[in-house]
Amino acid sequence: MTEHHLRIDPAGAPRATILIVPPLFEEANRTRRTLVLAMRALAAQGFAALLPDLAGQNDSLVALEDVDLARWRSELAAIKIDGPLIIVSVRGGALIDHAVQAAAWWRLAPAGGASLLRTLMRARVSADREAGLATSLESLQAEARSAPLLLAGNRLSPAMVAQLGGAEPQPVEPLRTVALGADGILGTPLWLRAEPGEDAAMAGTIADDIAAWSTTCGIG
Repeated sequence: MTEHHLRIDPAGAPRATILIVPPLFEEANRTRRTLVLAMRALAAQGFAALLPDLAGQNDSLVALEDVDLARWRSELAAIKIDGPLIIVSVRGGALIDHAVQAAAWWRLAPAGGASLLRTLMRARVSADREAGLATSLESLQAEARSAPLLLAGNRLSPAMVAQLGGAEPQPVEPLRTVALGADGILGTPLWLRAEPGEDAAMAGTIADDIAAWSTTCGIG
């Protein structure tokens, strides 16, 4: 089970509960403030919203190098919610959301594991180059087969690196997939910023789209 979570409840009985699966690694930090704003907007529309801390992330006491994608999937699947449950996943969160028993899924800009891993490795290669060290994507891949690998401040286990390399969002039903800048979702890709940001307009359009999707699915 996840160790901590943030929950925001509506004034009355919830129409449904929205379980938010955040992006992975540093992208989670960059988007958290906007996701919390979206949770508040959802509560104003009658939904309960839950944002868990995955093991090894945010306030978790577990070391990230002791975690892999399989553990995250199991943790999410173990969360029990009374009433209808809608899964909302952002970016890499879509890699670990499919084992949850839910009434519907909503994904924003889902990302493949290999793409996330390449981004982390390229950041490491660039940082090493600035420090006068010669590394490459190939040398990092080789190192990751036998020992934890430090990538952009994240120490990833060999299991995590291997699983990321082949992970793709899995099919679920009913599913709505939306792209930032399209499908009515306004805003900028906060996960690409160097520092955490906040986008209230983006949070509002996320909440509105989720609420509309809930109605389409006959929930709430």
